[in-house]
Amino acid sequence: MGKRKENSTNSINEQYIMTECDLTYAICKIGGRWKLLILCKLEHGKLRFSEIRNRITGITERMLTLQLRELEREGLVKRTVHAEVPPRVDYELTAIANELVPIWKQLSDWGNKHKNLIREEMLNDK
Repeated sequence: MGKRKENSTNSINEQYIMTECDLTYAICKIGGRWKLLILCKLEHGKLRFSEIRNRITGITERMLTLQLRELEREGLVKRTVHAEVPPRVDYELTAIANELVPIWKQLSDWGNKHKNLIREEMLNDK
């Protein structure tokens, strides 16, 4: 994918959002369809690429690779390459990512409550 121009409206808006609100900054780091799910799978320790892929239904190898690289670049995932034949690579949460665990558990609880509330409202409307 090509790089955006630094002075494009999209880039300027992103820079503004990322510097003006710490919450938006945090959400941008873990947001998207797969990142939080990948981080949650790594919550209990190191996993190999294939183990992560097998635990996430529907993610392609390419998408998993891209998301892991981005999480590594953001300092949320540590990638360890072991000098073996064949090479073995492990992924694990970094210390700063481990700080997110109680936050995403709380967010998960909220999501469950909200989902049930919406479901109940839909049933009552019928």
